[in-house]
Amino acid sequence: MSSYDYDLFVIGGGSGGVRAARVAASLGKRVAIAEEYRYGGTCVIRGCVPKKLFVYASQFHEHFEDAEGFGWTVGESSFDWKKLVAAKDAEIARLEGLYKKGLSGANADILETRAELVDAHTVRLMKTGQTVMAKTIVIATGGRPNPHAALPGYEFCISSNEAFHLEELPESIVIAGGGYIAVEFANIFHGLGVETTLIYRGAEILSRFDEDLRRGLHEAMVAKGIRILCHDTLQKVSKGEDGLTLETMNNGTLQAGVVLLALGRDPNTEGLGLEAAGVAVDERGAIIVDDYSRTNIENIYALGDVTNRVQLTPVAIHEAMCFIETEYKNNPTRPDYELIPTAVFSQPEIGTVGLSEEEAGKRYGELEVYRAQFRPLKATLSGRAERMIMKLIVDAASRKVVGAHILGHDAGEMAQLLGVTLKAGCTKDDFDQTMALHPTAAEELVTMYAPSYRIREGKRI
Repeated sequence: MSSYDYDLFVIGGGSGGVRAARVAASLGKRVAIAEEYRYGGTCVIRGCVPKKLFVYASQFHEHFEDAEGFGWTVGESSFDWKKLVAAKDAEIARLEGLYKKGLSGANADILETRAELVDAHTVRLMKTGQTVMAKTIVIATGGRPNPHAALPGYEFCISSNEAFHLEELPESIVIAGGGYIAVEFANIFHGLGVETTLIYRGAEILSRFDEDLRRGLHEAMVAKGIRILCHDTLQKVSKGEDGLTLETMNNGTLQAGVVLLALGRDPNTEGLGLEAAGVAVDERGAIIVDDYSRTNIENIYALGDVTNRVQLTPVAIHEAMCFIETEYKNNPTRPDYELIPTAVFSQPEIGTVGLSEEEAGKRYGELEVYRAQFRPLKATLSGRAERMIMKLIVDAASRKVVGAHILGHDAGEMAQLLGVTLKAGCTKDDFDQTMALHPTAAEELVTMYAPSYRIREGKRI
């Protein structure tokens, strides 16, 4: 009989940890999973799910405006922030229950406690002080917002975590950052009627996305009334009777009811006992793993944001399934990080998969770039001045489509399907031979027959 209490002990009840625990338990393994806060992790509890619900809420004012162009008369409307927060909380509680139900249905032990490593096989349950031993340990504790403690007055600011639980909707907000979290919350708060300013140290928002989409979204956000201050940073935040006063490097003094810092995320490894177990971390505190998510300690694995690889929920779930194949099915499997579809739930939305024009130009000798910018059909009657952008990046030698990028309504939905297409290795000829579905915005993807321009050795020709 095994001297271990469990075959597998998972620390962290987010998407990656729950998937690893549930599937391992369904295979007949003795499994326990510990979570100190709520099951569901960043995505379900304080990330993509509540954020998307807030995105929906923030879009309705434009829907009401658009309706008039289609013959509808919409009466006076009002928004109740507390009602939205309560509805969101109820849905999150329901989803958390489903996560627990899946674990219990697989006969995993669900522990609601902080867990810390004592050594490579021993875990201490902090609520009771009990220690248990496990043959294999998975660390899936995710990440947390960087508090930017070097900023004087950072304690007066909130992170994305607190944004979901504000007691009142502020009249004004300043959001520091230019990544997808900052951009999405800027659109959310503006859509809910909050005077919104985005301040970012870089030259343009969304640094890792295709340049055309970055510029297109920036212009659309400014046209809506969002103030964007690039090439600037917060220097100090102070609190007074009338709210918060912000000193900036290049734009003087700003006033705000709330300041949200969206300046990156840190791996959640502090106080986990990694040193006691001998687990190596990098300079940011992220757990170092090999191609199979194994740490330098043979029986300890790490999944998801705590490893600082690709910080996306589906990636953590994929890593968990690769762990199951490797550890329990005698089928060593590396996570595949190529061609991951990604969305920014801004307004308008961004959906992208594959290489940007800039990245592809460094990798391929010659590119064909197909680009369309147009007014969507819905906007012709609504009167909205928005524009959609669709862009395909093609390796001229192989004709393979190596990047697809969309700015506009339902871009994320289209990017998911394009992910299948690019993963299958489809060429531009395959796109050309596909019949268009009319009238849709997506038909532009299969009707751009001539390249808009070419890139050779990184230069447009």
